[in-house]
Formats: sequence, structure tokens, C-alpha cells
Amino acid sequence: MPVRYFPALFVVLWATGFIGARYAMPYMEPFYFLTIRFLIAGAILGLWVVLDGNHWPNRRGAMHAIIAGCLIHGAYLGAAFWAIHNGLPAGMSALVVGLQPLITALIAGLVLGETIQPRHWAGLAVGCIGVAMVLWPKLVISAGGITPATVSAAIFSVVAISIGTVWQKRFVGTIDLKAGTTLQYLGAAVLTGICSLLLETHTIVWSGELIFAMFWLVFVLSIGAVLLLMLLINQGAVSKVASLFYLVPGVTALMAYALFGETLTPFQLVGMVIASLGVALSTGQRRVASSISQ
Repeated sequence: MPVRYFPALFVVLWATGFIGARYAMPYMEPFYFLTIRFLIAGAILGLWVVLDGNHWPNRRGAMHAIIAGCLIHGAYLGAAFWAIHNGLPAGMSALVVGLQPLITALIAGLVLGETIQPRHWAGLAVGCIGVAMVLWPKLVISAGGITPATVSAAIFSVVAISIGTVWQKRFVGTIDLKAGTTLQYLGAAVLTGICSLLLETHTIVWSGELIFAMFWLVFVLSIGAVLLLMLLINQGAVSKVASLFYLVPGVTALMAYALFGETLTPFQLVGMVIASLGVALSTGQRRVASSISQ
């Protein structure tokens, strides 16, 4: 597949993660589910690294990869899943996470020296508006699950993945992709495992939906989509890659419509078009004065 199609492939794969979570959450607690998912994915990738010649990083590089994993996988998914599991409407959670491109662009500009042009800022703002339009009909403002704790967890999740994305670009870009991702899952599994031990009962209700969700989220998301994300981060400007997340809610809504019969209003369809326009503005070719060298 040509490299130019990688961003579109990433958006589609990443969107399926929310569908997989919907299948799994009724049958297993979030931190326990994530811990097992990370351990399986890490074991598979670790075996791949060994068979490929043991291209492990040095101790410093390994620590940076573990930190990135704790942020991108453990803290982000753990906090988001916990908030939804405790009653925060998925639409509200997705709307908060939709702020990621703006936060990531700001951090990348301050830390990595990426120059954010006015056109880029306009694209990020337009994309945020589009995401809000897609998700607005699904928000239930009166829902009891909207509490300071659940909203704080959602905000924490988006800050964590934004910092983790920049950390990945700054410190982990030169590490072998498979080895770095394996170590990321190790760090994430430790973090979610501790949370599971402290907060959960480890109850599992076995079902076909749970097995399918685990299989899909391990192989398609934790291996396929995440390796693709790391590749995109290493090869492109962080703020441009982050803007792809604006497309995820719209694609997820289309999948939910096809799989679960969820409705799509004309207002939401217009929001998808606007979000796509925002991504086009953010990722279009432009001259960038950047101090990054990878």
C-alpha cells in the first residue's frame, strides 16, 4: 500500500477501537481488560523483536519508551475507559478527547519547535468545530455520570496522550519501532495493572463479544494501528499527525450506524465534512521552519 494512504488507514483502524470497547466493557472491567490486552500485544511484539535480531534500545532509550507507553496507552486509555465505565457519556468523553490536536500542537510548538502557521491553527479550530457537531446530538448533559471525577478523568486522558505523542517524537523516534512499542506496552501494563489491583474485582463474564473484542483490539489496534501511529509520528510533524484524530469520531459514528443502528443526523454529516476540511487545512503542504531532525 502506498505511504500516502497510511493516514486514512490509521483513522479507520483507530476508529474501530471505540467499537471494540463497546463490545468488551459490559463483560470486563476496564483496567483489567487493558492490562491483559497490553500484555498479550507486548508478548507478541517482543517475540517478533527477538526473532528479528533483538534490536533493543539502551537503558535510557528503554525508559523513554516506557514513559511514552504509560502516557499514550496506559494513562490515556485507562482514564478514558474508567470515565465511561463510571457513567460519563461516550459522546462527552470523545468531545473532550477531540481537544487533543489543539493541545498537541501547542505542546509541539513549545517543546519541539514546530512552527504552527495561521493556516494550521485555522485547520485545528475548524476540525474542533466539526467534531463538536458530530458528537453534540449524542451528548446527554443531564446524565448522572457527568461528575467532577469523570470529567477530570477525561481531561486527564487527553492531556496524557498529547504529552505522550510529543514525548514519542522527541525521545523515542530513533528506537526500533517494534522494540519501542513492546516497551511501551510493558509500561502501560504496569500502570493499568496497579490501577486494576487497587480499584477492581477482576470479574470476567465470558462471551463471544468479549473474545472477539480482545482479539480485534490486540491485533488490529494494539499492533496494527499503534505501529502505524508510531510510524506516522516518527516521519511527520506531531501536530499534523494529531489532527488526524479529528476524523475518528465521524468514522466511529458511521461504524456505529452500520453495526448498532445508531442514527446519523444531517447536522452530524455536515460536522464530518467540516472536520475533514479542518484536517485538510492542518495537514496540507506548507513551508515549516522546524528545528526537528529525525
